[in-house]
Amino acid sequence: MKRLLAVGCLATLMALPALAEDEPIIKCEDAVTQSDMTLCAVQEHAAEDKKLNEQWAKTKTAVADWDAALDADQRGAVDALLKAQRAWIQYRDGQCDVEGFSVRGGSLEPAIIELCLAELTRKRTAELEDLVNGFGN
Repeated sequence: MKRLLAVGCLATLMALPALAEDEPIIKCEDAVTQSDMTLCAVQEHAAEDKKLNEQWAKTKTAVADWDAALDADQRGAVDALLKAQRAWIQYRDGQCDVEGFSVRGGSLEPAIIELCLAELTRKRTAELEDLVNGFGN
């Protein structure tokens, strides 16, 4: 039940930056309370997720173009990319859940999970960008 409540609160917090039209709710450099730090972690994750989605569109287009240049019996890059992305999402969620266990039940847990999500999302965005750059060179 606690986990369900925490997830509900995080979902609400994640929606707040969108309501503010991408303006930060608080100045994270001035955050002192745990709730402010958690909100900053949520905002960081949301910002990284936005970058990932933008890169995903570019990468998927590049992979589709690459696939289209192949003979029909050699295609499959788009399917492979989708498979990889779905697997990455499972990995990301599981990895961040397990990192949260280091402070299980504490007020720091949601922030640790959100910071993990932000970091892994940042890394995945770079991987997708590198993939596109590899296709073009």
